[in-house]
Amino acid sequence: MTLRLPDTEGRLRTYTPRRTPLALTPGAPFTSRTVFAAAHVVADPYADVSPDAPAALDWDATLAFRRHLWAHGLAVAEAMDTAQRGMGLDWAGAAELIRRSAAEARAVGGRIACGVGTDQLHPTGIGYPYGLDAIRAAYEEQLAVVEDSGAQAILMASRALAAVARGPEDYLDVYGRLLRQAAEPVVLHWLGPMFDPALEGYWGSTDLDAATRTFLDVVAAHPDKVDGVKISLLDARRETELRRRLPDGVRCYTGDDFHYPELIAGDDHGFSHALLGVFDPLGPLAAEAVRVLDTGDAKGFGELLDPTVQLSRHLFRAPTRFYKTGVVLLAWLAGHQEHFAMVGGFQSARSLPHLATAYELADGLGLFPDPERAEARMRTLLTLYGVTP
Repeated sequence: MTLRLPDTEGRLRTYTPRRTPLALTPGAPFTSRTVFAAAHVVADPYADVSPDAPAALDWDATLAFRRHLWAHGLAVAEAMDTAQRGMGLDWAGAAELIRRSAAEARAVGGRIACGVGTDQLHPTGIGYPYGLDAIRAAYEEQLAVVEDSGAQAILMASRALAAVARGPEDYLDVYGRLLRQAAEPVVLHWLGPMFDPALEGYWGSTDLDAATRTFLDVVAAHPDKVDGVKISLLDARRETELRRRLPDGVRCYTGDDFHYPELIAGDDHGFSHALLGVFDPLGPLAAEAVRVLDTGDAKGFGELLDPTVQLSRHLFRAPTRFYKTGVVLLAWLAGHQEHFAMVGGFQSARSLPHLATAYELADGLGLFPDPERAEARMRTLLTLYGVTP
């Protein structure tokens, strides 16, 4: 059987799906790297909601997907941008997600870390009408929810702080106060503007060298309260240089969905751990690769993970913030959910040619446990768009 897939020129091309998936089995957590997969949420397709309404989630499918990641030895990064924080999932929904996922983690013995932000503060027509005290209080409210759930906290970048901060000193003040009161070491998250344009100039400067200095100043002032830093700038050189400047004992978690194999493998001066959105669809394959790396086989690790970069670069192509659409498509095709619907209606955020290429690349990697089901679902999607597959 073949499929007719649209290309970017509007032409249909013939594709022959593979018939056998990769043989990937669940396994224990890793020994050489700490690896988080930032997990997506599954929308409730039967909920009568508008794009502006609070998200309605299918809790059974959402939690089942987290159990899938834990079963393969991955840790779960919860309520992050992959879960559509700020793009369909509001703070009330995120808080419920954190509580439910943390309880599920305890039940199955899985590791979990959860995003702490300020998204309960909403902009008005003139921007964010808040001062630093309100921003800090919003962070504190979310930090309390995460800590009360028993999860590790990830201090995410704040759109409100990016809008209100007058310079580096405001970041030093806000983060310093948060770190001093954190009960356990946290992960600091630097999310670049390619993932969220509202974060342009984070850490007080659009000059990345200056921003890096401020970021490292925050870490250096509180090394006992920082488990690690998550860098999502899609700049391998900058991440490597920053990694070498971290205090002893502070991890670097790569969030670079373009260069993750080389950053995780590392060099003579060190390596990055991982906290990646692309490890949502790549979970079992990524887990297998890291287990190979655990044995010291860097070559075998690369042979497994390097071929996935083409898919990742496709999913995260500009505008990068819409990568979640491809992630959810692949979850549907892989059988982790029964529909291709997203909170906020973001299933429409990528074109049919983009989705078709995502399917082809994922199928070529053997990511679908049941290739025939994936083909049938892709055929349904093509028909919906008016293509005779």
